[in-house]
Amino acid sequence: MTDFRDPFDNIKDHPFDSALSERYLVYALSTITARSLPDLRDGLKPVHRRLLWAMRLLKLEPSNPDPARNTTSYKKCARVVGDVIGKYHPHGDTSVYDAMVRLAQDFSLRTPLVDGQGNFGNIDGDNAAAMRYTEARLTQAASDLMSGLDEGTVDYRPTYNGEDEEPEVFPGLFPNLLANGASGIAVGMATSIPPHNVAELIDAALLLIDQPDADHAALMQHVTGPDLPTGGVLVDSPRSIAESYVTGRGSFRVRARWHKEEGGRGTWVAIITEIPFQVAKSKLIEEIAALINDKKLPILADIRDESDAEIRIVIEPRSRSVDPDILMDSLFRLTDLESRLSLNLNVLDASHTPRVMSLREVLVEWLKHQIDVLVRRAKHRLDKIAARLELLDGYIIAYLNLDRVIAIIRTEDEPKEVMMAEFALTDRQAEAILNMRLRSLRKLEEMELRREHAELVKERDELEKLVENPARQRTQLKRDLNALRKRYGPDTLLGKRRTLIEEAAPAREIPLEAMIEREPITVILSQRGWIRAMKGHVDDATIAGVKYKEGDGPWSTPVQMQTTDKLLIACANGRFYTLGADRLPGGRGFGEPVRSMIDLDNTTEIVAMMVARKDAKLLVAASDGRGFVVPVADILAETRKGKQVVNLRVGANLSIVRMVPALADSVAVIGDNRKLLVFPLSELPEMSRGQGVQMQRYRDGGLSDAISFVLGDGLSWPMGGESGRTRTESDMTPWRVTRGAAGRMPPTGFPRDNRFG
Repeated sequence: MTDFRDPFDNIKDHPFDSALSERYLVYALSTITARSLPDLRDGLKPVHRRLLWAMRLLKLEPSNPDPARNTTSYKKCARVVGDVIGKYHPHGDTSVYDAMVRLAQDFSLRTPLVDGQGNFGNIDGDNAAAMRYTEARLTQAASDLMSGLDEGTVDYRPTYNGEDEEPEVFPGLFPNLLANGASGIAVGMATSIPPHNVAELIDAALLLIDQPDADHAALMQHVTGPDLPTGGVLVDSPRSIAESYVTGRGSFRVRARWHKEEGGRGTWVAIITEIPFQVAKSKLIEEIAALINDKKLPILADIRDESDAEIRIVIEPRSRSVDPDILMDSLFRLTDLESRLSLNLNVLDASHTPRVMSLREVLVEWLKHQIDVLVRRAKHRLDKIAARLELLDGYIIAYLNLDRVIAIIRTEDEPKEVMMAEFALTDRQAEAILNMRLRSLRKLEEMELRREHAELVKERDELEKLVENPARQRTQLKRDLNALRKRYGPDTLLGKRRTLIEEAAPAREIPLEAMIEREPITVILSQRGWIRAMKGHVDDATIAGVKYKEGDGPWSTPVQMQTTDKLLIACANGRFYTLGADRLPGGRGFGEPVRSMIDLDNTTEIVAMMVARKDAKLLVAASDGRGFVVPVADILAETRKGKQVVNLRVGANLSIVRMVPALADSVAVIGDNRKLLVFPLSELPEMSRGQGVQMQRYRDGGLSDAISFVLGDGLSWPMGGESGRTRTESDMTPWRVTRGAAGRMPPTGFPRDNRFG
């Protein structure tokens, strides 16, 4: 009979906020405890632990193939991933394979746990080959991490489908959490642990065994800082490093390692041999190449990647006179040749509770776990010894009563019960005697049994003392750690420290002038706005021979400056533009239109062009007679749009831009009406932007020229002609009036063009 029940009958009403919070909490806990945070005891997340466990069951051991044990050197990664997602980890194969690839990358893990064969990616950032092409087996470190799994050292739990079981944690002595580090983002928390040197971690653990009250300062004598797979230089101060380990949170500055390589005729290049951890080499080179293309680092000429198995990046300076330290400091500041590595010791403790721990807390908890493993291993061995001694006692009884045992076996229908009753044997002992082979009834075998019995009794006594005595446990743990240290010691290839710890100041903010080779140039601007920079400070004869396009000619007097200077261009619309002298086109040819370098339309005229001196001031004035003083430092802006400095009234334009002499105290202004006035410079406001104040009052016309000068030296102007002589009016009393007056006629001989020169 068909069931026509309404499916909506099963719907239950719940408050939305409580239902959402309950379900989100379940998701958050699952993410924190079963995905993102590593376990303090073995430093692994579940996916990594399941990968290594599956490889162990596949007998992918690091040793050579052993026919007796049926081990295999390598197996396809697809086989391993299939076993993992089928038996232990029901997630996507891509994520599982990515985790496996990371375990095999010697540039991601300080001590890889998987020995990969094939393309497992590279430091350039290229991806690994597909899992069907690559093969893998365990490394010695993975074996050390899983050592003791068959000795009752850890608990097992059912897999997700209940068909199998997996270890909750690995018991091995290898300090994987700090040795290889971990990173992950959970819900509301994250972890970031850089790799460390195994020998240093063992030394710190040995110190804590001997001195349980040892503080962080003592531990930092051994664990000096991260030891990264890619090497590099850790440039933070010891105090800063120590503070990070005390709190469990902090960051480290890591730089690439480089050296200067001399070339011929005084040339040199910088060779980078190690790059910061987790920085892709290809992206790093692209980043540096972009600086060259965008001309953001003028002292850098080229970069080449000459790497093979070892990293070799060649940095070529613009010239041999470039300071190597300035070049590298600039690269450290502008690129990932210096990167920041975070530390967040957020891990799951033995009770699966997430905690941010200090270095000391991590080592103390890890040692507690190792003591627990040691005791459980001893108890497991005691159980094995007890079972074996039980059998040996039965065998020895059988040898002492061999003729009677044989007679019972030959004559009795139920020899087992008879022997158990006559010799006080257990069921296991009687069963073992009945299963003995005839060849075992040798006199030599009896001696071997007694020797084995004595050895096991001695071992049992030692293990019982170990279980009962914490001091013996610490001694045994020290012995085991020292044995492990020999395998990963600083004198071994795997254990040698790679990251140099060398304190250095933050990368300096190098001024652009320091990056440019200082050379004299002469800047020429044509009437049509074509600009060029000729090498050297050329003389008038050379200037006279400069060629221009047809119908074009010189705009004004050329400007002599250095390549490290800035060129300031003022336009009639009141906007000022700044150009780096090193970026001006060369003197060959006619140059380039200045309007292609700045946002300036063809109708706006250029009023002035000069060298920008940051400590100088300018007198700026509009055609309507309004003006003010502006510091040069306030108007510099190396952008195409420049900077609006003078706000002009309708119909006015910027007409005067003059440098204010250092000792100037007065201003002379002359209008189109040929009226001159002089007033104190202090009456002009100093502004960064604005309209200014009225300097002279006009009935007709506007401002013709203005200049600042030292009143005590008088006012000078050129007399004209080819003589080059000037005339100076020392007594300016008749023209000294208040700012804003109309003025009076200038002295006799003043130029007819109403210009001060």
